[in-house]
Amino acid sequence: MNPHATPVLVLSLALGTTITISSNHWVLAWTGLEINTLAIIPLISKSHHPRAVEAATKYFLTQAAASALVLFSSMTNAWATGQWDITQLNHPTSCLLLTAAIAIKLGLVPFHFWFPEVWQGSPLMTALLLSTLMKFPPLTLLLMTSKSLNPALLTTMALASAALGGWMGLNQTQTRKILAFSSISHLGWIAIILVYNPKLALLTFYLYTIMTSAVFMALNKIKALNLSMILTSWTKTPVLNATLMLVLLSLAGLPPLTGFMPKWLIIQELTKQEMTPAAMAIAMLSLLSLFFYLRLAYHSTITLPPNSSNHMKQWYTSKPPSPPTAILASLSILQLPLSPMIHAIV
Repeated sequence: MNPHATPVLVLSLALGTTITISSNHWVLAWTGLEINTLAIIPLISKSHHPRAVEAATKYFLTQAAASALVLFSSMTNAWATGQWDITQLNHPTSCLLLTAAIAIKLGLVPFHFWFPEVWQGSPLMTALLLSTLMKFPPLTLLLMTSKSLNPALLTTMALASAALGGWMGLNQTQTRKILAFSSISHLGWIAIILVYNPKLALLTFYLYTIMTSAVFMALNKIKALNLSMILTSWTKTPVLNATLMLVLLSLAGLPPLTGFMPKWLIIQELTKQEMTPAAMAIAMLSLLSLFFYLRLAYHSTITLPPNSSNHMKQWYTSKPPSPPTAILASLSILQLPLSPMIHAIV
C-alpha cells in the first residue's frame, strides 16, 4: 500500500465517525457509517494475504447488509411518523430493525459470526481500530435511540453475548480471536445497561477502549499473534510482558484494577432496576471470560525452562514501551480510586 494512503484512510475514519456522532438526521448518520466502512476495508486487506482478502470481503458484506437495514429502518419510521430525526424513532418495526442492524455492526450475538474471522484476517493495529473506533458510531446511534429500544430484547442479546464470548474464547490459541470473543463479551455488558443508564454504557465503552488499546499495542510491540509467541517474548521485553499481565487482569475485571469499576457499577445499577437475576447471570458468565484472560496473563509472564521450542528465543532489549502504550497501560490499571467521582457523575 502507498505510504500516503494510510493517513488518508485514518482521516476518513475520523471524518465518518465525526459525521455519525454529530448528526441528527438519519441520512447523515448513514453516510458517516458508509464512509467508515469504505475506509477500513483497504486497511483490513493491505497485506494481500488470502485470509486478509477473505476478511475484507466478509466485513464488506455484513456491513453493507447492516447499513441497508439502518436505511430501511429510518425510512419506515419516516413513512409512519414523518420524522427523520434520530431521537424520534417511535415506530415498533423501525426499532426492531435498528436493533438488528446495530447488532450486526457491533457483532452482538446472534449476529457475531463474521466478527472473529474478520479480526483473525486483519493486522493487529487494524483489529484495534475495529474494536474501538469502528464501534463508536453504531454505539452512539444506540445511545441516541435508547429510550425507544426494547429492554427485554437487549437484555437477552447481552446475556447471550456474555455467555458466547466467554465460552468460545476458552479453547482459542490465536490472540486476535481471543480478543474478538473478549469484545463480544464486553459488548454484552454495554448492551445490558444501555436502556437503563446510557452514561454508564458510554463509560464502560471508554474504559474498554483504553484497556483494549493497551493490550493491542503491547501485542503489536512483541509481535505476538498466538499464545506460543507470547510464551517466548519474556526474554525480549520482560517489563512490557509484566505490564501486559496487569492490563489483561484489568480487562478481566479483577479488583483493584480499572476494569473492575464498570462491572461493579453495572451490577449495582441492575440491582437498583430490580434486575437481580440478570445481574447474577452476567456476573457468573464473566467467570468464563476470566479463565481465558488468566490463561493469557499466565502465558505473558511465565519463564520457560530450557527445552526444545518451535520458536526462536528473542534477545533481551532494554528499550522501554512507547509513551502511548505506557499511558494507556497506566490508565488501564490505576483508575479504580476515581470510582466515587465517576459514580457521582454517572
